[in-house]
Formats: sequence, structure tokens, C-alpha cells
Amino acid sequence: MGRKNRTDTALSQGTTLYQDNQVHFSHRHILKLINSPSENTLTCNACEQQNISNKPFYGCNSCQYFLHENCLNAPRFLDHSSHPSHPLTLHPIPTYPTHTYLCDACGSTGNGFSFSCARCQFDIHLQCASCPSSLLVEKHPHQLELIFGPPYEDKDVEYVCDVCDAVMNKDNWLYYCADCDFGAHLQCASPELVVYPRSRLINSNSYPNANSALEMINAVNETSDHFFEYQLASRMAAQLGEEMLDSGRPRRRYIYY
Repeated sequence: MGRKNRTDTALSQGTTLYQDNQVHFSHRHILKLINSPSENTLTCNACEQQNISNKPFYGCNSCQYFLHENCLNAPRFLDHSSHPSHPLTLHPIPTYPTHTYLCDACGSTGNGFSFSCARCQFDIHLQCASCPSSLLVEKHPHQLELIFGPPYEDKDVEYVCDVCDAVMNKDNWLYYCADCDFGAHLQCASPELVVYPRSRLINSNSYPNANSALEMINAVNETSDHFFEYQLASRMAAQLGEEMLDSGRPRRRYIYY
């Protein structure tokens, strides 16, 4: 069987690993590791979240393109229980003319990555795709379960979030306790799921990710860039050749429940 190393895993997920540099299918340049940025102003192009918790980031200075490490390693294809009819594909940019999408999970708009089904026009944020199946909230003593639609048989019944008291959208997901009829928005039950589209974060007079952390990326000179590009291109070509020879095998997917 053989043991997979970290590089093999990265390659299977559409990412090429080379020390502190990575190449991702969503961007044509090398993304360099930024260790502990000194300012919390970097914004991930995938999940659209700022670097509030100082998570590892990879970045391209010339394009000001940044990804959290966990977003960079998101799978290319996903079988999700919210959409059992078709697999979802990871899209780095919205495919709609408006260049935005409406998340079918939380109801918020998005400008970044999405897991999507083009046939059904079904789209969800990366962080919504990884919502836990159950969780606890401060305002309720019981565990809440994730459900993908209205909690009642009568689909016309309106219901409110028991955390914020706002009327809930019947097309969106919620966390729910059936015994107590207690329900909550995804964002109310788990605040880290709140998404702020980049269009709201960008000041038109400045770059969205302009900060001193870029100096860490600039420290790597152009000669090093070309060297890594050559090495990574060779590695990707070799991987492509293996995939062509092995095209008869079923495509690997990741299943989330």
C-alpha cells in the first residue's frame, strides 16, 4: 500500500508543495509562506476572512493574492450531504456575470472560493461546507444539529432565530434542537462563519492587502522565484504525466457529512 507523505497529499488535492513555497491551481505565481504576519490586515482570497488569528498564510506579492493554509489545501471536489444529487466543484472565482454568488447555506454573498454545482446553480462558502454537524451554543443547554432546510413539515411557516430574533430564510441552513424547537442562523450559532465579501473590505484608494507583512515576501529575490518556478513546473509536468497514464482509475473525492 505504501505510506503517503505530505507532498503526495498536496498533489492529490491540486497543490504542489516545495518547502515554504506552493503553487495552487487558482493562481499562476508561486505563493510564499508568511509566518505570523505582524498586522491583522491580510485577507484570504478564498474564504474572504482577515488574518484575525494569525493563521499561516501563503502569498503572491506582485498580485497581492493570499490564501490561508487550510483554504489552500481545500479539496477540488466534494460530496456534501446538503446536495446529494451531484458532487460539488471548488471554484476560485464566481462563475456568474455579477462576479459574486449567493451562498445557499448561510444566505450571504461571496466573492471568493465556493463549492458549486453548475447544473443546479448551487453554491456554498468554503467555511459553510465544513460546518460541524452539531454544536453547543451559550443560549441553549442542548446540542444543536445542522439541518439543510425548514425544520417544519409546513414549508410556509415562518420561524425566527432564537439567538438574534430575526426571521430566518427558509432556503438556508440552520442549527436546530427539535426537542425544544430552538433554532439559530449558522452565523449566530458559530460567529466564525460570518463572511465579509472582499468588495466590502477594499478601500478604492488602496490595496486590500497593503501592509508590512508584504516585506516578508519581498525578501525572496527574483532569482529564487525563477528557480522555484522551474522546479515546480517540472514537478507538475511529471505529475500530469502520471495522471494521464493512470486516467483509468476513479477520481478521488472527499465526503463531508
